[in-house]
Amino acid sequence: MVNLTINGKQIAVEEHTTILEAARANGIHIPTLCYLKELNEVAACRICLVEIEGVDKLMASCNTECEEGMVVHTDTKSTRYARRINLELIFSQHKTDCLSCVRDGNCQLQEVAKELNMTRHIEEVDARPNRWKSSRILERDNSKCIQCFRCINVCDRVQGMNVWDLLGTGKNAKVGINPAKKHFLEICALCGQCITHCPTGALYVRDDTKKFYDAVEDPDMITVVQVAPAVRSAYGEAAGLPAELATEGRMAAAIKSLGVDYVFDTNFTADLTIMEEGSELLKKLGDKDAKLPMFTSCCPGWVRFIKIKYPELVGQLSSAKSPQQMFGAVTKSYFAEKNGVDPSKIFCISIMPCTAKKYECDVPEVQDVDAEGGIKDVDLVLTTRELTRLLRPVDIASLEEIPFDSPLGSGTGAAVIFGGTGGVMEAALRSAAFLVEGKNPDPAAFKKYDNPGQAWSEASYEVGGTTVRTAVASGLANADALIQSILKGKTDVDFVEIMACPGGCAGGGGQPIHDGLELAHDRGDILNALDESNAIRYSHENKEVAAMYEEYFGEPLSEKSHHLLHTDQTKWSL
Repeated sequence: MVNLTINGKQIAVEEHTTILEAARANGIHIPTLCYLKELNEVAACRICLVEIEGVDKLMASCNTECEEGMVVHTDTKSTRYARRINLELIFSQHKTDCLSCVRDGNCQLQEVAKELNMTRHIEEVDARPNRWKSSRILERDNSKCIQCFRCINVCDRVQGMNVWDLLGTGKNAKVGINPAKKHFLEICALCGQCITHCPTGALYVRDDTKKFYDAVEDPDMITVVQVAPAVRSAYGEAAGLPAELATEGRMAAAIKSLGVDYVFDTNFTADLTIMEEGSELLKKLGDKDAKLPMFTSCCPGWVRFIKIKYPELVGQLSSAKSPQQMFGAVTKSYFAEKNGVDPSKIFCISIMPCTAKKYECDVPEVQDVDAEGGIKDVDLVLTTRELTRLLRPVDIASLEEIPFDSPLGSGTGAAVIFGGTGGVMEAALRSAAFLVEGKNPDPAAFKKYDNPGQAWSEASYEVGGTTVRTAVASGLANADALIQSILKGKTDVDFVEIMACPGGCAGGGGQPIHDGLELAHDRGDILNALDESNAIRYSHENKEVAAMYEEYFGEPLSEKSHHLLHTDQTKWSL
C-alpha cells in the first residue's frame, strides 16, 4: 500500500494507482477531458493538472502514480489558472457552434468549460475545417476535434481496426485516416465505438431524422417502425426515466405518438432468425462436408470486419439475414399481402442501437423483395440517440402503456436477449435442442458466456447426443483473437457468435452516450430480466411466427424463406 495526502485527506491506495484514480476513489473531484480508464491515459488535454509539494511543475494526475508520503493539492490558484489556459488553447482551435452541435448538452468539453467558469467567448484562431462530405454514415468534423486520442485508442485497442491516426505535427496535427491506408469504407467496420467515446461532436453518425418526418408526413405512405431488443434497455436514459417507467409499453406509445402507423417489435424476427439460423446449424452439423464453425450473421459491423480482414471465411457466415432485414422482408411480403397493401407504399423504419445498421439497410445485395423494382427491405434506420432526440417533446412517463401492433409485434424471452453478448447463441441453442430432442431444455442451461477479462468464452453442450462446441466474443479485437486461435487450430468449435461492440448491441455505437461509463453490462441485465419474466422463452413457441410459417413459408429453409430471409454475404459490397 502507498500512503499519501490529497487536499489534506490522508488516504492509502494500492501501488501503481494514479493520483486521479486515488482522488476519485476518495470522493475528490479532478476535471478530465481526454481520460478513459485503462484505455486513454495519455495526458493530452492537460486539464487534470495537480500540484505536488516538492515538485516544481504541475503534473497530470491521470498518468502520475501515487508515491509514499506524496502531498497533492487539486484545487489551487496555479491549477485553476493552468486548466483555464489549456482550455482556452483547445477552444482556440474548436468551432463553438454549440447550439447546432449534435452533442450540445452531452459534451464533455462543454461540461469542463462550465466547471472552469469559462463564460467569455474564445476567438477561434485556427479552427480546422470539416473536410468530410456528409454522405457518409459516420461523419467527422475536424473543427470539433480536440486531439484527445480517444478515437485512436478505442479503434486500435478495443476494436483492432486501426482506422484513425494522428497526422502531421505541431499546429498542423490532426486526427484522420492515414493516406497510406485504403479508402475509409474499406477499412472501417462502422461500429461507431469511436463516436460513443468521443468527448465532443467531432465524430457523429449521419442524422436521418428529417427523412423520418418526411415519411410520416407523406399521406401516401404507410409508416411501419420496428424496434430492436437493445433499444428498450436504453431509450429512457436521455429522459432520466428509471427502469420501472422506461417500459416496452411506454416505448411503443411514445413512438406511436410521433405519428407512425404501426409500431412492431424486432423481437418477432429475432425469433424468426433463430428458426432459420438454428435449422441451418443443425443441417451443417449433420453434413460431414460442411465447413465449420458457422458464424452468426446478425451484426453488420462483424460482417464488415470479416469481409475486410478474413474474406476467406465469409462463406462460413450463416446465410440468415439479420432480424432487421428479415423484418423488412416480411413486412413488404407477408404483411403487405395479408393486408392487401402495395409493398411500394410501405416505408419501413428501424430503431437500432447500432450505426452499422444504416449501412446494412443500404447494401444492394441484401435486398430480395422485388429488388429489380427498387423496393428495399428496410428504408431507413435511426439510432437510439436519434430516437431520443425525436422524443424530447414527449412526456414519456405520463403515457399509458400500449402493446406492439400485430401480427409482427410478438417476441419471446429468447428474442430479447439478442441485445446482449451471448444472447443469440443462447437463443439458438434453446430452439436447436428442442428441434432435435422434441422437448424444451432448461432456458438457463446455456448461460456460460459471461467471462469478464477474457477475449472470448467457450462452452460445449449435448444436443440430441451430439456435442455442440461453441464460442462467443464481443468487441472486434476479441473477435480477431478468437479467429486467429481457430485458424491456428488452437480452438475447435462448431458455432460462433460475434458482436462487433463490447457487450453486444446493448453497448452499440448508436446507444446513448454517458462519458466515461460503459453501460452494456447494466443494459444487458435489463434484457436478461425481460427474458426471465417473459411467459414464453423459446423462439419456436412464438405463435405468430408459427402461423407465418404455416400460412406463408411452409418451414424453415424452404425455397420461399431462402428467397426472402437469407442472403449471400460474399456478394455484399462494402
